[in-house]
Amino acid sequence: MTQPDHNPSQTQPEPAIPTPLWVSRANQLWERRALLVRVAVIALIVSLIIAFTIPKRYKAAARIMPPEQQGTGAMMLAALAGRGAGGLGTLGALAGDLIGSHSTTALFTGLLHSGTVSSHLIDRFDLQHIYHKRYRIDTAKRLARNTTITDDKKSGIITIEVEDTDPARARDLAQAYLDELNKLVTLTSTSAARRERIFIEQRLASVQKDLETAQLELSDFSSRNTTIDIKEQTRALVDVGARLQAELLVQQSGLQSLRQIYGDGNVRVRESEARIAALERELSNMAGSSAPSVPSASASSVASDHAGQVKSAAANFDVSDLYPHLRQLPRLAVPYADLYRRVKVQETVFELLTQQYEMSRIEEAKDIPVVSVIDAPGLPEKKSFPPRLLLALILTILATAAACLLILLHNAWLATDTADPAKSLATEVLATLRNRTNLLLRRGAA
Repeated sequence: MTQPDHNPSQTQPEPAIPTPLWVSRANQLWERRALLVRVAVIALIVSLIIAFTIPKRYKAAARIMPPEQQGTGAMMLAALAGRGAGGLGTLGALAGDLIGSHSTTALFTGLLHSGTVSSHLIDRFDLQHIYHKRYRIDTAKRLARNTTITDDKKSGIITIEVEDTDPARARDLAQAYLDELNKLVTLTSTSAARRERIFIEQRLASVQKDLETAQLELSDFSSRNTTIDIKEQTRALVDVGARLQAELLVQQSGLQSLRQIYGDGNVRVRESEARIAALERELSNMAGSSAPSVPSASASSVASDHAGQVKSAAANFDVSDLYPHLRQLPRLAVPYADLYRRVKVQETVFELLTQQYEMSRIEEAKDIPVVSVIDAPGLPEKKSFPPRLLLALILTILATAAACLLILLHNAWLATDTADPAKSLATEVLATLRNRTNLLLRRGAA
């Protein structure tokens, strides 16, 4: 009986399929699943504790719209950049870019980031004590981290966001940024209207002083010479003199008639002669002399005299002292006109400067850029940080991933041959570090 041929290839076993690496590592992690579950539970509990111990932070936001670009913006920034020693040194680095860009939005953003604004906020809210910082520079850095200032390139709207553990303080800080920005822009405005207003203000003060001096000189001159209005007084004296002269002529004509009728010894004749003599004296007193008049005593000197001198002056009082003599008026007209002209000139200049001063103030108010607030900062109601559940979930995932990595590294370490040079070197390094650590611990305990 014939035996069938034997095929050796049919009896050989098929080669084993290699296990993928990720399957092997998954098996290793599955074997330690109980440990991973414990790690995940512990990590979740710890992360929740950490998340709920982090203090809440609130964010207050304000949105502003800068004014249209004005020609004085670059000049204002140049003045700010040049005052580095006065507290605006942080703007020096921004000067070149902002002057070149001519952007009001970029300018206002630079001002909000300036050291002047942050310094005022630190002093206003006592942030150095609140942030528990020893140095002001560290306080400024902390404030900068809590503040976010962004600008929309298309619309130019600037958004100011401030975070703080106190919602009221976050709102007040955001509002303080707006207040300090307005103050800084107003104080550092170097526009032409402002320079004109300052010049007119100084000139107005000088003209007011000159006007007061001229008025006092005119008043003193008028008091010493009893001059109120030279033209009106001259016209009045001429009218009065003409009437007196006419009355004198009438009395002289009547005297001649009375003498012819009654003779020189009659009572009527003597009465007429006395009347004529009184009119002549009055005309003589009114005409006066052309020589310079002696100024009378001032009111202050008269007030300081004793009672006897006052009575003597009252006894010797003459009605003609109430007005200057007619022949003195031409002599008084020139100095009076000069003093009066000075007063009128100073009054005119003062009125013109006052009008220009008010106009320059209006122009300055128009020229100073004013921040337009779109959204005022309000009291935040919800916290902005931390997201506790998300934070706990992330920490749990990271802790579990770290545990998986340690398990894989430990298995890889055990699977490595002891004769491997890399394992030998690592073992030696670890032993050395362990010995050094134990030595330091013993020294510390001693």
